[in-house]
Amino acid sequence: MKPDYDILIVGGGMVGATMAYALSPLPLRIGVIEAVPFKSDSQPSYDDRAIALAYGSARIIETMGLWGKLSNKVSPIKKIHVSDRGHFGVTRIDSAAEKVDALGYVIENRLVGAVLAEQLPKLGNVELICPATVSHVELRADGAHLTVAGEGEPRPLNAKLVIAADGGNSVVRQLLEIPTRSWDYGQTAVIANITPARHHQGVAYERFTDSGPVALLPNAAADDPKRCSLVWTVRGGDEERILNLSGADFLAELQQRFGYRLGELEKVGRRNAYPLKLVRAKQQVRPRLALIGNAAHTLHPIAGQGFNLGLRDVAVLADVLAEACSAGEDVGAAAMMQRYADWRHWDHRKVIGFTDTLARLFSNPLAPVALARNIGLVAVDVVPPLKRILTRQTMGLAGKLPRLAMGMPLRS
Repeated sequence: MKPDYDILIVGGGMVGATMAYALSPLPLRIGVIEAVPFKSDSQPSYDDRAIALAYGSARIIETMGLWGKLSNKVSPIKKIHVSDRGHFGVTRIDSAAEKVDALGYVIENRLVGAVLAEQLPKLGNVELICPATVSHVELRADGAHLTVAGEGEPRPLNAKLVIAADGGNSVVRQLLEIPTRSWDYGQTAVIANITPARHHQGVAYERFTDSGPVALLPNAAADDPKRCSLVWTVRGGDEERILNLSGADFLAELQQRFGYRLGELEKVGRRNAYPLKLVRAKQQVRPRLALIGNAAHTLHPIAGQGFNLGLRDVAVLADVLAEACSAGEDVGAAAMMQRYADWRHWDHRKVIGFTDTLARLFSNPLAPVALARNIGLVAVDVVPPLKRILTRQTMGLAGKLPRLAMGMPLRS
């Protein structure tokens, strides 16, 4: 088979588009299949969702050459404050103790997407196949065979490797009948932007409550420097009531949950809700196939690890494929895919275990469990080695790091 592409990336969202950008320095022909037209003219608004980029994720983006286009749009996280509502436990993490400017950064998804949509068409070896959807995938020894339906007749495409970056409901994963393990948390995340009376001072708050965590992240806007991004986890079934509250009633209920560390909560933007599940693909690679981001693992938003885990997928897979190119090896070969899977195994296991344990532990109402978890919070706060482990994990600097995460360009 003569491939149309070396690599086809299915999914042009933040993980898929970042994958294409990371691979663009390599001597590869890359196609990005995306169902929704790419747009670069979107403007930020008060109601945009946001992500928390870990320090290590920011370094990956900087090494790729994109940070300069984002750095003036981010809000730095100088400190992290973790507490358990109604209990004594608290943990505090400070960027000054780590001798870095910030532990991470908050930015609207839309801003990241706009930068990627602007930059991808400028890459000479990346072709955008859009709008288009995948209707068939077949993996063979000689390559991957896809059928893509767009505005015209369905057409076949061939590649040495398919990278599935098409989200939690991955079409590629479903077409190939890759099984998943899943757990419904019985919770829903309510997302909004909040303006408090006091300036956040670069502090990210994670406050655990009996219905789930409440996170307020610094997310300043030019006309609203005190603005924060809210992720409020509520019990499943309660989201409709909360979404339909008046602005004043919504803020009053949130205030009762979060407290007054930022003073009175004064303003709320448009609200959205997303059910929370843990989903993990039982196979993250096959010969000619790699799953990355939410296609491989969809996490609880607690501790804001989801996108960061996906971005490390990107950096590791880019590292493995760069080494394959340098050695003249087949980028889609089983050995390459297994190298990627082995490298990612422990990071996936640690982060998924960490977020799942937190989600379950801090929603358990039993008094002995509450006592144990609050002792744990205090221990992390006062025992330097424990705090160091948590901080490194939070910053995305734990374990074996790929070249992009160390600030080093790919081998080509």
